[in-house]
Amino acid sequence: MSSGSPASASSYAPRKILITGAAGFIASHVTNRLIKNYPDYKIVALDKLDYCSSLRNLLPCRSSPNFKFLKGDITCADLVNYLLVAEDIDTIMHFAAQSHVDNSFGNSFEFTNNNIYGTHVLLEACKVTQKIKRFIHVSTDEVYGETDLETDIGNPEASQLLPTNPYSATKAGAEMLVMAYHRSYGLPTITTRGNNVYGPNQFPEKLIPKFILLAMKGEKLPIHGNGSNVRSYLYCEDVAEAFDVILHKGVIGHVYNIGTQKERSVLDVAADVCNLFRLNSEETIHYVQDRPFNDQRYFLDDQKLKKLGWQEKTTWDEGLRKTMDWYTKNPHWWGDVSSALNPHPSISMLTDSIDNYETLFMKCGSRTETQTGTDSGLKFLIYGRSGWIGGLLGKLCKDKGISFEYGNGRLEDRNSIVNDVKRVRPTHVFNAAGVTGRPNVDWCESHKAETIRANVVGTLTLADVCKEHNLLMMNFATGCIFEYDKEHRQGSGIGFKEEDTPNFIGSFYSKTKAMVEELLKEYDQNVCTLRVRMPISADLSNPRNFITKISRYNKVVNIPNSMTVLDELLPISIEMAKRNCRGIWNFTNPGVISHNEILEMYRDYMDPEFKWENFDLEEQSKVIVAPRSNNELDASKLKNEFPELLSIRDSIIKYVFEPNKKT
Repeated sequence: MSSGSPASASSYAPRKILITGAAGFIASHVTNRLIKNYPDYKIVALDKLDYCSSLRNLLPCRSSPNFKFLKGDITCADLVNYLLVAEDIDTIMHFAAQSHVDNSFGNSFEFTNNNIYGTHVLLEACKVTQKIKRFIHVSTDEVYGETDLETDIGNPEASQLLPTNPYSATKAGAEMLVMAYHRSYGLPTITTRGNNVYGPNQFPEKLIPKFILLAMKGEKLPIHGNGSNVRSYLYCEDVAEAFDVILHKGVIGHVYNIGTQKERSVLDVAADVCNLFRLNSEETIHYVQDRPFNDQRYFLDDQKLKKLGWQEKTTWDEGLRKTMDWYTKNPHWWGDVSSALNPHPSISMLTDSIDNYETLFMKCGSRTETQTGTDSGLKFLIYGRSGWIGGLLGKLCKDKGISFEYGNGRLEDRNSIVNDVKRVRPTHVFNAAGVTGRPNVDWCESHKAETIRANVVGTLTLADVCKEHNLLMMNFATGCIFEYDKEHRQGSGIGFKEEDTPNFIGSFYSKTKAMVEELLKEYDQNVCTLRVRMPISADLSNPRNFITKISRYNKVVNIPNSMTVLDELLPISIEMAKRNCRGIWNFTNPGVISHNEILEMYRDYMDPEFKWENFDLEEQSKVIVAPRSNNELDASKLKNEFPELLSIRDSIIKYVFEPNKKT
């Protein structure tokens, strides 16, 4: 293909391309090529920055005004749908996938989620938005299964799919979805199936970079089994050109093999690497246990793609030499890769993307929200940027000079959280994320799956990552998991203590919060749970403020409750982090206050003409979907730790009504 424009007037000319997995090995070479050769194309690169991808791979794109990088996961349907519309995407090149066969034997569900479900999310978004003119799905030669060693005829594109390992099975499954969406909905799809690719930037879990890095260290080269397995290897620049050709000249509904007839056994590859480094292959090669199943050979018929005008250009010797030169000049590109160099690496052993995320992300046209402070080496990672408490925490950290960053990851996505921890390197993690309802907890009754994902799965995932990294997690929870009962009667002054078992299951929101609180007890050494109730602040314009809410209702119940004045208690949460407080805490001001008492103060301080009406719980039940929790929490544990803590009434007067008093 020539630079600057498609090869002919009849070829396809994309306008705005979404490339998934763009920071990975093959996709980054394709992205860099398209940015360089087609200055009129706009490229949106999407990648969740897993362990085997890096923004460094996209550095050649950083100065282009037509390049945009977004960190995100293709399994997030909301994100994918938004991107297709907001960025006006007309072409998708779908590279994102888990691809290392060894890992698939030990963590196959991750492969199903990424490779099948992620592809399904993309296809469904294309169906819904109806804006995509070309969808290129990147598959693998492994979907064909093992090729007979004696044949000299490669698998043509029409061959039966016979995958033999979890990785190739998930890629075959994804292909079936692509084919179904083409036939059922007319999506303009093209599928590619490629041989092994090698070259600069490849994460060293793969054979060739692993051998090169081990040879650089003078270490043994591990061979699975007897090393007779045969593979075909293509240099990355030739593969990038193949995708260039398929993008512009490929026929909708067709499959294209990207392959070479030049094969080498694993032993041959090891011997060639040894020769480059002048090592004795007999002394350097080390035989290890084979995979559970290791296909002997993959062999493709590459004629169909050649008819479009593509040809392999880089010889094996030339490509291997270029690859060796790159790794010797960039030995620390991937940071510490000692786990990946293990003969049988697994995902749990591998490090996550080691990008200096702030620097590289800014170079790619965006920025992160980083605040640098001076408070004795503290650095907080805060989740819940768009929430009320999360936003206030960030403002408080700025005011106190505490260094902090907001998390970019979704709490349900473990890898994205680990990436945040690696990037930020916090001393503490604050979790103010979760679902409370839109506009209130009634929403949760009809959105139960979303509520579980956010309040249970997300919170537990974050706690587990924090435990793994020896971090204290300050978790903003709720006290709306209790209701007055025989032992804790309304008006008795006897409140529920931290060790009491939740007894309120009237709303699905409360059920999820009680559930996750119980499960978090397994993480009591690294989690501090703060039970917030009916939060109040001095910002009376905020619709989430309990005082603002009830002052706008036509009728209110009149029941005494424990409540949390955020202006007083959020600074205490930071102090608790400094003190490394753990376990469950009733995070409310001491005592209770009723709706009428608050509205009387509102009238006296804010609006002498203000009036309201009361109704009982039976009447209230007719205008709400889920019952509400009413209770008193015993705040003596918090009061003992912080003796200066004001009662709920005094705190509301000092922090809310006095500053807002109207004369």
